Amino acid sequence: MIINAEIASSEKVPMCQDTGYAVVFVELGQDVHIEGSLLEDAINEGVRRGYSEGYLRNSIVGNPLERVNTGDNTPAVIHLKLVPGDQMKIIIAPKGSGTENMSAIKMLKPAEGIEGVKKFILDTIKAAGPNPCPPIIVGVGIGGTMEKAALIAKEALLRPVGVLNPRPDIAKLESEFLNDVNALGIGPQGLGGINTALAVHVEIYPTHIASLPVAVNINCHASRHREAIL
Repeated sequence: MIINAEIASSEKVPMCQDTGYAVVFVELGQDVHIEGSLLEDAINEGVRRGYSEGYLRNSIVGNPLERVNTGDNTPAVIHLKLVPGDQMKIIIAPKGSGTENMSAIKMLKPAEGIEGVKKFILDTIKAAGPNPCPPIIVGVGIGGTMEKAALIAKEALLRPVGVLNPRPDIAKLESEFLNDVNALGIGPQGLGGINTALAVHVEIYPTHIASLPVAVNINCHASRHREAIL
């Protein structure tokens, strides 16, 4: 795995053949005005050119039931957030299916509490086994609604590996969860060992009195991200 990463870096080639679904996070300053085409169209054109010029694999099928490849890895999945200011930040996070397929969400009962959350996280990672190419980075979203929990779990993966949540109570949970995950013994590529995960990142959001949504979004060790501020 280390040699593969070194070759990918030196030769400027993908370290994995699954160059992923293009997931794009946009933080758009409220004072920014987009001229010309729609922002969504511009992003998709960037993905189209990037995957073609970079000789990256086209992995997207237009109809999930008919399974016909779109041929250019579009459309991207775009998450747009309006923020103060006159700049726009774009983060692209290609997401392969080996990890995305192993991700999961569950609507827990509030009474299940933190122990229920921990059990769901560990059960999800045990079921994933070697499939997401461990050592993995684990994004956990707790709270909100079903879709909000899934979104903040994916956003948690954008945080640099090992940077803890600024809230001390959540940072403590992250450290505990990481120890529990590594105690599973899955190890690199599922061959056994103490390094099943490199980090567990947790994000929380207010939720309904009757709900405790939990989402687990897994990333492989490649953890590919790139951002630009315009």
